[in-house]
Amino acid sequence: MTAPEVHVMTYNIRRRVSGNRPGSPDRWAMRRHLVERILVAEQPTLVGVQEALADQADFVADALGPRYRWVGRGRDPSGRGEKCPIYYDAERLELTDWRQRALSSTPEQHGSRSWGNVTRRILVTAEYTDVETSARLLVFNTHLDHLSRRSRLRSARMIVDLAQAALAAEPDAAIIVMGDLNTDEQSPAHRVLTEAGTLRDAWAAAAEQVTPLFGTFSNYRARRPGGRRIDHILVGGNVEVTRAAINATRFGGKAASDHEPVQAVLRAGVGSDGGRV
Repeated sequence: MTAPEVHVMTYNIRRRVSGNRPGSPDRWAMRRHLVERILVAEQPTLVGVQEALADQADFVADALGPRYRWVGRGRDPSGRGEKCPIYYDAERLELTDWRQRALSSTPEQHGSRSWGNVTRRILVTAEYTDVETSARLLVFNTHLDHLSRRSRLRSARMIVDLAQAALAAEPDAAIIVMGDLNTDEQSPAHRVLTEAGTLRDAWAAAAEQVTPLFGTFSNYRARRPGGRRIDHILVGGNVEVTRAAINATRFGGKAASDHEPVQAVLRAGVGSDGGRV
């Protein structure tokens, strides 16, 4: 991607599980190379991945290639378990800081749970400087709870509070929030994320939507035009969304994951003439 544009992707790659029947579309061994084909074809500047176990996180890094680095660790107290890693093109973006919080009332206590979610939930944040434009990018990646509405609401409020604090510290920065929110754009959690105006839904804000609106959770079925968007990219601060897409690619009718990747092309920290804002 040529500066000043930044290509962003959020992708729930579906954790590897045991016990799938032979021929199941959910078998990681059968679909890992389909995930690789998508990543190799798209080569985003930033990728927020959800549900990655340790071997899957390494696989994604290998698929993206030697330019890429990543941050994030497992959500369990030991640092194992599912990750929400952020991958980035290290030739384009310089990492200046990162941290991982629990989505709980004790966010600094790794592996903590609260707000009604049985499954541990995390938020990974990373700060970058674009070496081509000097723009600052403050990036969030998360996976909200699939059962607890209260947890999604409290997690959304926490994300907005952190975004507001980040912009107060760096008013010229671009905020990018990626994730599987397990809820759509009509939901209370999405409303919490966007109602203050700090964050905007990249799909709705895009100057151009280059694909139809597909539901982002297909469960390996055929593409679903007009379905629910539960995987999202949100933006805030000094950023413009030029294009957005829902990548419902199929390979011989097969899906790489039970979720479709969502992508956006952004212009962070620059005006339409390529100069600094």
